[in-house]
Amino acid sequence: MPKSRGQGAAGAAAAPSPDKEPAPEALQEAVPAPEQELALDLPADPGDGAGWGASLAAALAAGGALLLCLMVALAALPALFGTGGESPFHWTWQPYAGQFGILPMCAGTLALTAFALALGWPLALGLVCWLLCEEAKCLAPLVRFTSGLVRFMTTIPTVVYGFAAVFLLTPCMRSLFGGTGLGLATAGLVLTLLILPSMLLTLEAGLKPRLEALCPWGQALGFSKLQLLRRFVLPQAGRTLAAAAVLGFGRAAGDTLLPLMLAGNAPLAPEGIFASLRTLSAHMAMATANEVGGGAYNSLFAAGCLLLGATALASLVLRRLMSSARAATGASGTGPEEGRP
Repeated sequence: MPKSRGQGAAGAAAAPSPDKEPAPEALQEAVPAPEQELALDLPADPGDGAGWGASLAAALAAGGALLLCLMVALAALPALFGTGGESPFHWTWQPYAGQFGILPMCAGTLALTAFALALGWPLALGLVCWLLCEEAKCLAPLVRFTSGLVRFMTTIPTVVYGFAAVFLLTPCMRSLFGGTGLGLATAGLVLTLLILPSMLLTLEAGLKPRLEALCPWGQALGFSKLQLLRRFVLPQAGRTLAAAAVLGFGRAAGDTLLPLMLAGNAPLAPEGIFASLRTLSAHMAMATANEVGGGAYNSLFAAGCLLLGATALASLVLRRLMSSARAATGASGTGPEEGRP
C-alpha cells in the first residue's frame, strides 16, 4: 500500500496540471514555422505581368531604333560609295550640274552648333549658379519666377521661337549689320534660347543636391553658398558639366525648324558670323520636298546617316558619363548628394 501511494503521488506529480503553462517544446510544436505561414495560399505577384510588358516595350523600342539605323545606312550606301559628282564628300551642291556635295552643310551644322554652345553653356552655368546661390530675401520672388520661366520654356514649341525671331530679331539684325538679317548669328541666338533650359535643368539636377549637402556645415564655418559651389562643388562636377554640354550639342545639331527659318539656307560653307548657311537637318527638309530619286535624293540619306551618327554618338557619350557617375558614386559608398557627379 505505501508503495502504491508513492506511485500514485509520483504519477500525479508527473501528470500535467491544467494550471501550469505548457513546456516550451510544446509551444514550438504548436506554433507553425514562418516558412509555413508564408507558404499559405499567397496571391500571385501582380508585378510579373508588368515586368514582361516592360521587357517587351524595351525590346520593341530597341528593335525599332536598330531597324531605323539599318534602313538609313542601307539607303545611304549608293551615295557613300559614289564617285565624282555623285559622291557627297565635296564642297559643291549643284543638283542640276550633277554635284551633290554635303560638306558645306556639315560645316554649317558644326558652326551653328558651336555658336549656340559657346553662348548657351556659360549662360546656363551662370544662371544656375545664381539660382542656387542667391541668398537675398528681397530677390527670392525673382529667383522663383526665373526658375519657373526656365521650366516653362521647355514647353514652348520651336515654331514659336522661329516666328518671334522672324518678326522681332531679324529686322534688328538687318538694321544693325545689314544684309538680309538671316544667318549664323540670328539662328545661333535663337538656338541658344532653345537649348538653354535643357542644359540648365541638367546642371541644376547635378549641382543642387551636392550644394545642399554641404550647406549646413559649410555655412556654419562661415562660407557662403557661392563659395561652397565655387570651391567644393564645381571642381568635382566635371561629369555634370560635360553632360549638359553633350545634351546641348545633340539638341542643337538635331534641330530643323530654326535653321530652316533663320539661317538663310545658302548651301555654302559659312564665311563669317553673319553669313548665311544651311545645316544638314534643314537641307534634308528642303531637298526631300523637291527631290525623288537620283543622286540628290541618295545624298539626303548620306546626310541623314551623318546626322544620325552625330546625335547617336552624343547620346552614347551622355549615357557613358551618367553610368560612370553612378559607378563612381557606388564605389565611394556615398549617397547621391555626396558622390561625385
